[in-house]
Amino acid sequence: MYIESDGSRKSLGDVDILYHEGIYHLFHLVLPNHDYIAHAISRDGLYWIRVENALFIGHPGAWDDSMLWTMHVSADPHRPGHWRMFYTGISRHDRGLKQRIGMARSEDLYNWTKADVSWTHNGKQPRKPIIEPTNIVAMVDSQSCLPIEPSPQHYEADIDEGRNWISWRDPFYLRDQGKGWLLCSGRVNHGPVVRRGCVAAIEETGVDQFECRKALHHPGMYDDIEVPNLIKIADEYYLIGSIREDAKIRYWHTKQIGQPWQSYSDNVLLGQGNYAGRICEDDRGLLIWSFFSQNDLNRTASNILPPPKRLVRNPAGFLRVQTYEKILQRVTKTIDAKSLCPLGTEVPAGRCEVIGPRTRLAGISGFEAFVFPENEHDFRLSATARLSGAGKCGLVLRLDRDSRDGYYVSLDLLKGVAQLRAWGTNGGATGEHMMKFQTLQSGFWYTETPGVADLQLIAWGSYIELSIDQRVVLSLANHEYDSGAVGFYIESAEVELENLQLDRLDPPAQSDEHLAVG
Repeated sequence: MYIESDGSRKSLGDVDILYHEGIYHLFHLVLPNHDYIAHAISRDGLYWIRVENALFIGHPGAWDDSMLWTMHVSADPHRPGHWRMFYTGISRHDRGLKQRIGMARSEDLYNWTKADVSWTHNGKQPRKPIIEPTNIVAMVDSQSCLPIEPSPQHYEADIDEGRNWISWRDPFYLRDQGKGWLLCSGRVNHGPVVRRGCVAAIEETGVDQFECRKALHHPGMYDDIEVPNLIKIADEYYLIGSIREDAKIRYWHTKQIGQPWQSYSDNVLLGQGNYAGRICEDDRGLLIWSFFSQNDLNRTASNILPPPKRLVRNPAGFLRVQTYEKILQRVTKTIDAKSLCPLGTEVPAGRCEVIGPRTRLAGISGFEAFVFPENEHDFRLSATARLSGAGKCGLVLRLDRDSRDGYYVSLDLLKGVAQLRAWGTNGGATGEHMMKFQTLQSGFWYTETPGVADLQLIAWGSYIELSIDQRVVLSLANHEYDSGAVGFYIESAEVELENLQLDRLDPPAQSDEHLAVG
């Protein structure tokens, strides 16, 4: 996993990942200053090493002299062996109210040079910026066409309209049917102000020449559609975007560009807190990456890059995310499944029976937990669960055996609902405030076999992931509890577990702790 060092006053921001010749290249923003785009590399997508920063903000007077925002790196279709980075910039002159898209080039992914941009001042074209208190503005040059600004024909383009600041950020470049397209987060210039968010479309009409076209997709629901991605799987196009209103990553689909975009009944790829999703392709298929915000009130602090997820398409056309297989390569020991036993003895009604590959947990009264004998920190727990009766069941992890403080995952195997909670004692508080009950994330799934589910729970450092039937439904990071008992709980029900297995994992290492990627 990847996170800025403690005490640095910096945090990870939006990410972009490119896989090239066996190496994952991570480019990311650094918050809250947005002064530069950082670069890190990895051979497995889990352990990262920082290398030289890719880009810095421009000098005073430049169009990007205030902040750098989200970027996208792709192969240069016009210069074999070269790369282009499209990135968002804002200027001090505009007080950060107008976003533009610029470009940088590289021959090796490590050394980047910003594309030339021409400037005008009062209709003249100086050789260098004129430092005056008024009217220094980045303009479109007839040769470079950079930086790219929204067209007033299709989009909000003036700070006097709409929200009084211009969305034109988060570029994503792709080639489709011989044409180059640059997508970005923009806003149409009509309709309710907080419903104008769209995926803007910009066509590459010549080498590094761009012209705005009408929006690729305007759902008429959101303030912005951030960090768009467009991919094609089999015969279907999928448009992926992050929605600020609920901090989730969603997607739409269509058979043909130009036809209406449609939504499935379940179009959430990653749950709340996972944001700014980016797609890359490695030697095994598609991956989705995002940062996770551990602070609900401040997304510019305590962000982490969790492991990616495999992005797959099921036979019905739905997109699904699955566990990144390289986490499972970190197994160091498998624990005997027969060692599962009741937690405590105050509720003698609970029973645990092991019959061949099956383990039966039963209880006729209140909460009863069945856990493995040793405390665990980094692990993978898996089983096929079958619920009987009208009661409840779930999972516990990092549970204190005395206080019962820890993480609780409630599972409604009939309705397809999972909720992860941090539940315990609230430090030195008194009275009713002694109890702490925090819902960290909820996830949903559909099943054709109610009451039956293939479960996989991973706890790896601060990262927690729950999969149901090989689909990731919970994915988050939390530091509340570090180590403790792991197992299952039931309330007035019976659960049969088949192929129960607990694997210990090698703990994650922070970036730069492993050998350099050469």
